[in-house]
Amino acid sequence: MKVRLLIWCSFILLAACSSGKKAYERGDYFGAVTKAITRLRQNPDHSKTVETLRSAYPLAVDFYETQAKNEIASNSPFKWKNAIQSYSQINYMYEQIRQCPGCLKVISNPKNYYAEIGPLKEKAADESYNAGITALMKGTRADAKQAYFNFKDAQAFVPGYKDVVEYLDKSKFEATVKVILEQIPVPARYNLSGGFFQDKVEEYLHTSYPDEGFVKFYTPQEASKANLPQADQIMRIQFDDFSVGNVNMKEKEETVSKDSVKVGEAKVEGKTVPVYNTVKAKLTTYRKEVISTGLLSMLIVDAKSNGVLQHKKFNGEYSWVNSWARYNGDERALTDQQLNLCKQKEMQPPVNQDLFLEFTRPIYNQLVPAIKGFYQNY
Repeated sequence: MKVRLLIWCSFILLAACSSGKKAYERGDYFGAVTKAITRLRQNPDHSKTVETLRSAYPLAVDFYETQAKNEIASNSPFKWKNAIQSYSQINYMYEQIRQCPGCLKVISNPKNYYAEIGPLKEKAADESYNAGITALMKGTRADAKQAYFNFKDAQAFVPGYKDVVEYLDKSKFEATVKVILEQIPVPARYNLSGGFFQDKVEEYLHTSYPDEGFVKFYTPQEASKANLPQADQIMRIQFDDFSVGNVNMKEKEETVSKDSVKVGEAKVEGKTVPVYNTVKAKLTTYRKEVISTGLLSMLIVDAKSNGVLQHKKFNGEYSWVNSWARYNGDERALTDQQLNLCKQKEMQPPVNQDLFLEFTRPIYNQLVPAIKGFYQNY
């Protein structure tokens, strides 16, 4: 009985919440309306939801109408934008109810403010445009970023308003941190190319920091081609040191044996019987390990003051291993694993360029999160 009672109470509570009643009781009339609409799409005759929508909708409309009128009457710097947002909430409810047959039975004539919003857009565009100009004139990167969003609002309200497109580009450029990624050198004593690693880093920077963001990376060539007047930061990524192709050879010799192995047959009292004995073999195992290691340094400096903003180092290592074995004696003394190892042959390790690429993989996997962490708040 207790279990049934708990299930029943849970069902009642769930029904109350999904109907929007709880939101209504909290004074969240918009939330109550949207939840009720969702429920009535599933169950058009749900009585509690019908009552919630009937009670909450006029209160939600009144709330946003009053909010819009108060904004218009105020001295708020974005009063027209705020008024449009309030009227847009009413329009949203209007569209949702129109697409819900069960809701139209309750609210047969939902209200909309499309006609009222039209004339406000010009005023909203003007206030956002002027706010953008004011912010941009302050000359800081943070203000340029805010100006960009203001101009973006103005463009959304009235596309092509005045010279907003030009100011969008200008504010975006001034808000963006321009970072020069210097070439990744490889120590000259190795006849190796760091081009693949460089390409991977550049690909990450160009794809993970698209034009929508406020950080842009340039190679020196890209900066020259774009006539970049001044970089904000310089990222220097370089291999402080690395070693490729260090061979470590191990050889192990042992005698292996196996008991109770049939080694032949004998005649005992006229009968042929198997003969068992211990068999032995001399096993020599070889292990060739080619180790490549490296240390990468990432230094981010302020392009104007040359002050260090971040300096991190990343280790990478890759080991190529080849194992094989040889034996003399009775093959039956070997385990299956030892026998398989004896079938292997000594192999030549990869060329140094491939070994270089392999040990840079773990370095790359450390470098990417470090870059992301540094620029995540820009």
